[in-house]
Amino acid sequence: MAVAYTLLVLFLAVFVAGFILLVMGAINFHFSNAEIPPGVNQPVKLRIIHIILISRAVVGRILENIGICSQVSFVRYLQGRKTLGADPKLFIKDLCFEKVPVRIYQPKVPSASQWRGVMFFHGGGWVSGSLETHEKLCRSIARESESVVVSVGYRLAPEHKYPAAYEDCLNATIHFMKNIEHYGVDPARIIICGDSAGGNLAAAVSQTLAGRSDLPRLRAQILIYPGLQALDFNLPSYQQNRGVPLLFRERAAFFALQYLNGDASNLEEVLEGCHMPIDIKLKYRKWLSPDNIPEKFKIRGYKPHVLLDCTTEVYETVKRFCEPNLCPLLAEDAVIHQLPESFILTCEYDVLRDDGLLYKKRLEDNGVRVTWYHLEDGFHGIISSFNSDWLSFSSGKRGLDNIV
Repeated sequence: MAVAYTLLVLFLAVFVAGFILLVMGAINFHFSNAEIPPGVNQPVKLRIIHIILISRAVVGRILENIGICSQVSFVRYLQGRKTLGADPKLFIKDLCFEKVPVRIYQPKVPSASQWRGVMFFHGGGWVSGSLETHEKLCRSIARESESVVVSVGYRLAPEHKYPAAYEDCLNATIHFMKNIEHYGVDPARIIICGDSAGGNLAAAVSQTLAGRSDLPRLRAQILIYPGLQALDFNLPSYQQNRGVPLLFRERAAFFALQYLNGDASNLEEVLEGCHMPIDIKLKYRKWLSPDNIPEKFKIRGYKPHVLLDCTTEVYETVKRFCEPNLCPLLAEDAVIHQLPESFILTCEYDVLRDDGLLYKKRLEDNGVRVTWYHLEDGFHGIISSFNSDWLSFSSGKRGLDNIV
């Protein structure tokens, strides 16, 4: 008995010591690598969230190294654990549209007219995120806007590379549009919405559907801090916010490569901008240029980046970054011109800020009406943090109110 008790105490001591070392290591990494600008909303909360995420990633890496599970599987497991109970104001049902998992949120309150329909694509760098991670956000959108919300559980990278996520979101949306009468939704009031990587998918699906005469025309697209290109990771926002949680510049490029082909071996070339030939860069410079970004967004610091050429070998591995279904910012004017009214939300302290600003300009230049809301104290992921009760942000709530 005494031996068992001693072993238990030793185990607990080792566990506590390991936990303390883990937290201390995460705190050290955070303060060594993260930059929290003075203007960020509720910086202490942001630090806490980032340290938690670092700790989770470290544990995942340890489990991967000892052969228990992959890091990404561990992160996805933790993300999918939290479940909410029944909602007194919503009917919630899990279905499949064309073999794609979806979760439908429908108001219980009777409506005098047909509902608005919202297709929602979650963020997570195409690698993580799920129906569960954005459950509270989707419920809030459905309740506050009195809409039928369809959240799409698309396939994730690196197991399922591009264009798997795009195809799932497109097929689910087309299925919904063709069966709209079953959900009490007005076919003239269908909106596509997404945050981060989901914003990328929303933009790509909107472009694909813009020219479809056999389907209802989209009423609007809502893009929440979307990532819209992978040709230039040296725009002002990428330089200014390179170390601002919750999305570092390096991770933005890493996620894009994971989605593209599940291989991040060319990460350094992508970050330095030597993954595309100069003639390709010059071709898209009219749309993808720091000159198209208002000067006020360069005040916090910006150093023009020298155009670098690349090897044929590197270009061959990433050339699909030039496809609009992967990088919607690169779509032709003929496509952009047909897009529906758009709402774009950007955050000042987000590497993806300038993707949104450049797309806003492209839309406006092509006569598309754009409502733009900029969170001056916001950071990447601030809207999806709404899913957490005690670590939500007032600025994120303000952004969500404007979306609704």
